[in-house]
Amino acid sequence: MSDAILLSVDEGLARLTLNRPARLNAFNADLAHAWRDATAEATSRAEVKAILIDASGPAFCAGGDVIDMATTMGSGAEITALAEVINTGIRSLTESSVPVVAAAHGTTAGGGLGILLSSDYAVVGSRSRLGSLYANIGLTPDLSVSAQLSRAIGQRRALQLVLQDRLLSAQEAQDWGLVAEAVAGEDAATEAALVRARGEEIARFWLAGAADAYGQAKRLVRSQPERTFVEQLSEEARSIGAAMQTADAQARITAFAAASANKAG
Repeated sequence: MSDAILLSVDEGLARLTLNRPARLNAFNADLAHAWRDATAEATSRAEVKAILIDASGPAFCAGGDVIDMATTMGSGAEITALAEVINTGIRSLTESSVPVVAAAHGTTAGGGLGILLSSDYAVVGSRSRLGSLYANIGLTPDLSVSAQLSRAIGQRRALQLVLQDRLLSAQEAQDWGLVAEAVAGEDAATEAALVRARGEEIARFWLAGAADAYGQAKRLVRSQPERTFVEQLSEEARSIGAAMQTADAQARITAFAAASANKAG
């Protein structure tokens, strides 16, 4: 695995750390390929039941490395090819049945927004800023931003974000439903550490509970656009029946019934 992304697995938790801090974790070819490989490994390992995405340095992800693009890529076809590499990693996350939390301190912009949207639960810092900013350099949204942003916050708000030179504050991002939580720290470094810690806490919560059920719930919600309403009802019915047969569900249902009987007695 390239040093551009760090992957570790510990007791069911896979941690993916974007690791180009000097470039605000902006994507170049090295990070793109490392991202594709790390997400594929994390989502394919049977022992992984939760994934945490965080980042080194002062920011989560500034999108694409514009300086690298300008100096190493001579055509739009090369940019398209690189975006498709990153898209493969995004699909690995969104199509998996493993819940993903993003711990996104500092700035998240451009394609970094797509990386954040590939998580199922996002935590930021109170100092965090999030936005599109593609048009500032004459480019258009990529890395799933146009596909996922409207689903997350609604079409009108998505348009407000991509059609303005605007970075949302952490509070605005939370109010809009773009992120779930904002964590405050006394300074930027402390806040970044607290964001990472809260992200891990959420992942450990999934692991300590009915991890497979959380994963299947994520899959049902993420895959719903592929089905009609009637098809989704059928898939829900199939899924809950399959869950009922698992040893974990049987144990939890038995414990719940016993606790209820004790209260009634």
